[in-house]
Formats: sequence, C-alpha cells, structure tokens
Amino acid sequence: MKIAIINGPNLNLLGKRETGIYGNQSFEQYFEELQKIFPQVSFSYFQSNVEGELINEIQRVGFDFQGIIMNPGGYTHTSVAIGDAIAAIKAPLIEVHISNVHAREEFRKLSHLSGKAKGSIIGLGLKGYELAVRWLLDYQ
Repeated sequence: MKIAIINGPNLNLLGKRETGIYGNQSFEQYFEELQKIFPQVSFSYFQSNVEGELINEIQRVGFDFQGIIMNPGGYTHTSVAIGDAIAAIKAPLIEVHISNVHAREEFRKLSHLSGKAKGSIIGLGLKGYELAVRWLLDYQ
C-alpha cells in the first residue's frame, strides 16, 4: 500500500516551534518511527510552505496512491484551492492536526478541507498520523 503524507506551512519547524503546542520531536524523527511501525506501507513524505506546491503534490499522488494524510497547517483555514484539489482526486484523504484547533483562536475553527476529506483527526499530537495510517489500512 502506498500512503503519502503531505505537511503544510511551518511543519518543517516541528521540534523547534512552539514546543508547548507541537512537542519537541521533528517530523523527520517521527516519520522514521512511523515507517518502523508500518513496514508494509510504502510512504512518501512531502512538506512545503507554498500553497501551489501542496496542490501539485496532492494532484501528483491523488490518483496513484491508496491514501493521503495531510496536515495543511494554516492553509486549512484559508485555502479554498487546496480543498478543491482534494475534491478532484481519487485517493481518500485524512486531515490531521497536531493541536486541537477548536481550542485555539476562533479563525482556526474553519476548515476548507474537512468537508472534502474522508475524516479528520484533531488534537492528538503526532499520534494522529499513526491513527490515520491505521484507518487507511482498514479502509482498503
């Protein structure tokens, strides 16, 4: 099974940025752990701070992979275009947020992706990615 993980803006700073919210571990370190937990999965990982690059990656993997896990970061609340890209692809997409966006600023309660994703995992830290993989494995 091929699963793509796509992370949006500022997630390249995990482990350094607002560690009280996002923790001390870099995503690269976590990604290695995820690969060990799921050796049967062929993962790809992509991170960008650029909206158009994220859309290009969604379109690139959206017809050939069996699942996508995406944390769109701040674009969750602003990008109709990323939501449209998700609606256009075949692969099921799970939206993941490390923090509980509903317990934060009011503007973070709006997601332009949730209605187009198969589901959302919010506020469970990096563990949300593992739970998303488990769901995708069961879904297939």
